[in-house]
Amino acid sequence: MTAPATAARPATLLTIDLPDPVRDALGEQLAALPRPGHGPAGDIDRLMTRYLQTFARMPASLLQQILDFGRHADTPGVGYLRNAPVDPSLPPTPGDGGPSSGKATFVAEGVLLGLSGLLGEPVGFATEKNGRLVHDVVPVATGATTQTNQGSSVFLNFHNDIVHDASGRYDLASPDFLVLSCLRADHDGVAGTYYADARDICHVLDAESLEILRSPLFRMNAPGSYVRDVAGGTEVYSELVPMIGGPDSCPEVSAAANGIRAHGAPARAALDRLQQACREVAHEVFLRPGEALLINNRKGLHARSSFTARYDGRDRWLQRTYVRRDQWPIRHRAVPGSRRLH
Repeated sequence: MTAPATAARPATLLTIDLPDPVRDALGEQLAALPRPGHGPAGDIDRLMTRYLQTFARMPASLLQQILDFGRHADTPGVGYLRNAPVDPSLPPTPGDGGPSSGKATFVAEGVLLGLSGLLGEPVGFATEKNGRLVHDVVPVATGATTQTNQGSSVFLNFHNDIVHDASGRYDLASPDFLVLSCLRADHDGVAGTYYADARDICHVLDAESLEILRSPLFRMNAPGSYVRDVAGGTEVYSELVPMIGGPDSCPEVSAAANGIRAHGAPARAALDRLQQACREVAHEVFLRPGEALLINNRKGLHARSSFTARYDGRDRWLQRTYVRRDQWPIRHRAVPGSRRLH
């Protein structure tokens, strides 16, 4: 799935290739830094400063591409960065969705957090991965068929990462960006990650569907992790909200992976058309070690294909961060004693 390119519409995919000397210099500097932590586990703010120093030594042209990606409304919604440094060796892929206790070096974490720091500030949410800043995204046997990051045997529908909020608006506290970095590909190399930019989606939608999707006719289910770990399996829906908002030149789109309740037959038909449109325009990437995706969580929706997990220690292993440009609007969610946990 590759979005058609036209001169009249902005590019929605940015590709960044790090030259080998840049990769090697980054890897050497990141290998000398300690394991990232936050709160009692370490001074994450000081470490983020060190990452910024490290990445600021990249050539200005490369650095500006990443900074501009995060700065401007008219830039692509997804960045595909290749040839990043990797850890010299990896332990088995963790099987429980948590971090590995056997990882001896932390170059991958440095790449992830360093890129995140160029886009904004990495944050943790208490209901997602126990508030950790670095999320290990791996297949888990008990979650194989779920619409969560633990899944593998089903297509993970087009969505953005939302956060349950007592206000009933699940888009307000959500991350502005995600960074996904690959440590290990799946056995067969078939796991695809997709990104559908809202500008491309709106371009192919018919006028009636677009009008409905811009109307408050949809309830988003809370993330699967919240439903599983906090709500005891009970679905928790948002208030009625539109799925698409903002000006035509830079629309924002919201869709929950864990389910959307559309009110009325026209809304259900428009929701189906939205998922179809996503498949028509999506960029497709097969992540390999040393590659990362910078995902604008407001400009578009992402998805993942199904793949076969073997639970043998060699399964697909990604790491993820949530990034906010500004933590001020979610200060009411702050956890005492932490500047980054909500």
